[in-house]
Amino acid sequence: MILPESAYLSFTDDLRICRLLNGLWQVSGAHGVIDPQLAVRAMFDYHDSGFITWDLADHYGPAEDFIGAFRRGLAAARGEAALAAVQAFTKWVPRPGRMTRAVVEQAVATSRRRMEVPMLDLLQFHWWDYRDPNYLEALQHLADLRDAGQIRHLGLTNFDTERLAFITQHGIRVVSNQVQYSIIDRRPEVQMAAFCQQRGVWLLAYGTLCGGLLTDRYLHQPEPRQAALNTASLRKYKQMIDAWGGWSLFQELLTTLRRIADRHGVSIANVAVRFILDQPAVAGVIAGARLGLSDHRGDNARVFAFALDADDRAQIDAFAHRSRDLFKLIGDCGDEYRR
Repeated sequence: MILPESAYLSFTDDLRICRLLNGLWQVSGAHGVIDPQLAVRAMFDYHDSGFITWDLADHYGPAEDFIGAFRRGLAAARGEAALAAVQAFTKWVPRPGRMTRAVVEQAVATSRRRMEVPMLDLLQFHWWDYRDPNYLEALQHLADLRDAGQIRHLGLTNFDTERLAFITQHGIRVVSNQVQYSIIDRRPEVQMAAFCQQRGVWLLAYGTLCGGLLTDRYLHQPEPRQAALNTASLRKYKQMIDAWGGWSLFQELLTTLRRIADRHGVSIANVAVRFILDQPAVAGVIAGARLGLSDHRGDNARVFAFALDADDRAQIDAFAHRSRDLFKLIGDCGDEYRR
C-alpha cells in the first residue's frame, strides 16, 4: 500500500503530515482492552502503509507510552534516522487553576519522557472553564517552552472562535485548533473556519465518522438501543445525531452517501472523510485506530483515490438545510464541553 502525494500536507515549514491522522483516543480504555504488544506491532503496520501521523493526549491511557515504545522499536530496527518520518501530536488537558511555570514545565516534561522525544512535535492545549482566565497564563508558559526548544509547535483543542481570537490578540502563536467536524456537525463553518483561514491556523477534525456510526455498517439498520452503544464514541455521537435530526434523517443521509460512494467505488466512510478534508482550513481528519483489534488501513487509503464533484457536494449540503442548527443549539466549537 502506497499513499499518493495528495495524502500529505505541509502542516508547517518543518512538519509534513499525513492528512488522515491515526487517533489514539480509542486506546484510553473506553473502547475495549488493548494489548500493548499487539498495539505497538500494529503501529509499525500503519507507519509502513504511509499513515505516519499520530494524534493522542496525556489522558488517553497508555497512548503516550505507546508512542515511546514504537519510537524505541523503530530506532532499534531501522536506525535513529527513521524517526524523522514520525509525527506525534499530543494534548495537555489540565484541571483549571493557577498555571505556574513549574506546573506547565512538569506537564511537558512528563509527555516528553513518556513519548521518548527531545521535543514535542505539537502540543495541543485544552481548557475546561473559560471563567478561569489562567488558560492564558498556561499558554504563555507553553509559548516560552516552545521558544526554548521543548515544543516544536503549539496548538489548541476545542477552543471557540472568541477565545481563539483572544489568544492570538495576546501574541500567542498557535498553528492549529482541533475541533469536532463532520457532515453531521458543521459548526466550524459558521465562524471558526473563516477566522482560521485569515490567521493561518489549521483545523484538525475529529468525530468525522461519528464514532463509526457514519459508515456502511449502520446503513438500513434500526436505531441502536443503548446496550448496543458499547463504546464512549458510539454513545457520544449517537447523542449528536439525535440533536442533529434523529435516526430517520440519518438513514436518509447514509442512503445518499451510499449512492455517492457507489459512483466512486468507495465506502460511506471515505465520502464522509473526503467531504471534510475538502473544507477550507482543514489540514487533516483524525480517524480512530483500535490498535490490534481492527484495521481499516485499506479502506482509509481510498480517501485519497477519488474526488467529490459539485453534484456530490450539493447532495450532502442539502441535509444542512433539513437538519437542526447545531450552532444555535449547542454553540461554537467545543461549547459542548463547557455547558
